[in-house]
Amino acid sequence: MVRIQAGREEVKGKNYHSIKELVMDKQELIVKLNRDLADEHAAIIRYLVHGYMEGEDTPLGSSLISISREEMWHMHWLGMIIGELGGEPNFTPAPYPHDPTSRAAMLKSYVEYEEKLIPHYNGEADNIDNSHIKRVFQREAWESAIHARKFQRKLDKLSPEEAAGLPEKESELPKEFLDILQSEVTSKYTEMLQHIRTAWLFQKDKNIGWKIMDQAMEKMKQLAHFAEDIAENGVAPKFKHGAIDKGHAIGIALKKALEDVQGARDRHIILKEDSEIKKHSGLVINMDLTIKQEEYQGAEIEDWYKNK
Repeated sequence: MVRIQAGREEVKGKNYHSIKELVMDKQELIVKLNRDLADEHAAIIRYLVHGYMEGEDTPLGSSLISISREEMWHMHWLGMIIGELGGEPNFTPAPYPHDPTSRAAMLKSYVEYEEKLIPHYNGEADNIDNSHIKRVFQREAWESAIHARKFQRKLDKLSPEEAAGLPEKESELPKEFLDILQSEVTSKYTEMLQHIRTAWLFQKDKNIGWKIMDQAMEKMKQLAHFAEDIAENGVAPKFKHGAIDKGHAIGIALKKALEDVQGARDRHIILKEDSEIKKHSGLVINMDLTIKQEEYQGAEIEDWYKNK
């Protein structure tokens, strides 16, 4: 919110001599926030993939997935600020440097990654005047420190055999079917990110913003149904999203969301009858749940769209 006072512009307590100075400062901050967003996005994917490969029902797997959910909050706080500033979130994850040769090597990589974020976020906090953004950066720093300690604790608890090994699963599903599951991961990942963008950019309409974000989190669980089955077959699921619509009209965003969820439901109704799907009772149950959720989501979005 810009207030003009005696030839100066004031934004949340910070004064600027010109609109140009204000815009440059805000754009630089958005660029920094997007770099941080990309780092947190990368951490989410790395920990999720490793967690799925270990298995959500294992101590290490469940811990990795739990930490990934905390990283989702980190990404969300940054994205909310970007949206509030009028910026466009960058959904391309940064590289996550890690050593995949063993569990121990991967966990050491995770400790190093999180430890490097501590001085980075503290430095950003020191250079910002806005009290909310400063607290977010500070929290990102101390939660990164907690994550590093958690990963170190997991590393210290590994037996020599676990430390030297890697998560291994037996291959059961045919490649053609794995490709179908991977396609569903990509579709749900794209749907989820599109919803998250809508929630961040249209947060002033809190009613719609939070409802869309709620559905985005449900899509994350739907994505997991497919990703976990891929991982249980010894293959790392790929998190690569499709095109993200960057429109700035809430009506168009809701119309696209409705088309996406209706298309997904129609596709899943057909997929549920696949002979390979029917061999896996757990996947059948998850497909039934996903279809019901998509029916509910579509009806909700349709009401929101009609009322805009």
